[in-house]
Order: sequence, then structure tokens, then C-alpha cells
Amino acid sequence: MSLTPDDVRTIARLARLAISEQDIPRYADNLSRILDFVAQLDQADTSHVAPMAHPLSSLTQRLRDDVVTETSQRDLFQENAPQVDAGLYLVPKVIE
Repeated sequence: MSLTPDDVRTIARLARLAISEQDIPRYADNLSRILDFVAQLDQADTSHVAPMAHPLSSLTQRLRDDVVTETSQRDLFQENAPQVDAGLYLVPKVIE
């Protein structure tokens, strides 16, 4: 995939990056090479690769027991809240 200088300007604007005009051709070339490499990776056969949730799934993780270690302090915290109703914090509407 080949990026044009206009593509690079658009990407820079969206990413809020300041790129000088003289650097735009170099960025277009480098970004085009990166996209070509990603396209090559897309063609790799991964049908025999099992999906995994974690790269270290064969190792067991040491996890602590899931037990309650603190008591509920909701009433204490809500004493400082400007508005509370039925245990919920009331906030002003900010979206119309």
C-alpha cells in the first residue's frame, strides 16, 4: 500500500503531529513500508495456531484467595457527597 503526501498530512492532523513539509515524503515512504509489512503478515497461515488468552498460559499464576478484606464504608463516604439518593451519588446532567 502506498501512501500519498496528502495521506500523511491527514494522519498527522488526526494524530495532532507537526510534520514539516520536507519530511512528508520520508514519512510517506516509511509508513508505506510498514503497511506493506503488515500486509505480508496478514498472509501468514495461522490456521494451525490455537488461540490463547495469555502467552504464558502453560504457567500457573499465583493468585490470592478472593476474600473480603475491607468493610463497607459507603455511608461514611456518602456523608461528604453533595447529593445522595438510595445509596447512589447524584450528579448534574452534563449531556443534553
